[in-house]
Amino acid sequence: MNGGFVRTGLGWDTHQYADGRPLVVGGVAIEHPRGLLGHSDADVLTHSIADAVLGAGALGDIGEHFPDSDPEWKDADSVELLARCAEMVRERGLFVVNVDATVIAEEPMMGGHRAQMVFNLAAALGVGHDAVNVKFTRGEGMGYLGRAEGVAAMAVATLAPVPEV
Repeated sequence: MNGGFVRTGLGWDTHQYADGRPLVVGGVAIEHPRGLLGHSDADVLTHSIADAVLGAGALGDIGEHFPDSDPEWKDADSVELLARCAEMVRERGLFVVNVDATVIAEEPMMGGHRAQMVFNLAAALGVGHDAVNVKFTRGEGMGYLGRAEGVAAMAVATLAPVPEV
């Protein structure tokens, strides 16, 4: 079913800041006066990785599998949703080889949380921490990201067929 080829998927997500919500990125609660608006926990990093993994597996996107119209996913833990996405690709005979992701946020600075994010994401994907890379950049004052109106993330995932034993 997997065609025997290495596959690559791309993910992108963005959420606007909102008062009264926690800021969760990569499964880490980050101290900040505003969180991100969304049906689930609005974890942009995890959502972008989930979409990259699903895309590489030709399985649609997270909105298809976990729609915001379904109350079951209200305030859902996105790391758990990512684990489900990893299981979906394993069911197709594929495994995650590598994930590379970038978070774009003017504030807050998140680099100090990188190790915990990598740990959370790798555990959800069922891979070693050396298969997950997370980077951070800013909008440099340009556009909605540069004005600190929200946070975005993009990710690339590489999948390969599970080796036959």
